[in-house]
Amino acid sequence: TFPRTLRGAFPKILAEEGIGGFYKSIVPLWGRQIPYTMMKFACFERTVEALYANVVPKPRAECSKGEQLVVTFAAGYIAGVFCAIVSHPADTLVSYLNKAKGSGVGDAVKVLGWNGLWGGLVPRIFMIGTLTALQWFIYDGVKVQLGLPRPPPPEMPESLKIKMGLAQQ
Repeated sequence: TFPRTLRGAFPKILAEEGIGGFYKSIVPLWGRQIPYTMMKFACFERTVEALYANVVPKPRAECSKGEQLVVTFAAGYIAGVFCAIVSHPADTLVSYLNKAKGSGVGDAVKVLGWNGLWGGLVPRIFMIGTLTALQWFIYDGVKVQLGLPRPPPPEMPESLKIKMGLAQQ
């Protein structure tokens, strides 16, 4: 059996896989975490804007704190769905590489195939959607309880408006 402590596991991994055994999943880990985090923030912000523009029947400033938190939760869940989708193949690779001694990313992709990389996506969507929604809800809820200001929705920079021909003359 594999040792359950760092004291026992470290020398075993070092002896069997060398120093690279500790870092073999770093690239897929980054491949999961970087798109996941980018999607979490970008999608959340855009979804909040879209919900207020197209779903909520009144401006954000006129919404109660509770109504704003419902929008936060919904936007967080939607962002979580996209987070799960963009990070799932890399997460599958990380899991596979941690189990398969001596395997590289290329080997893992060949063994898993397209379907294997996407297997288990639906449960992951439910899990990540819920977790992301709760993270945003807690974050916004704490800000509401502490009376901290919430930033206004972002606006397009004037230089970009001019470049795109959207600036009002």
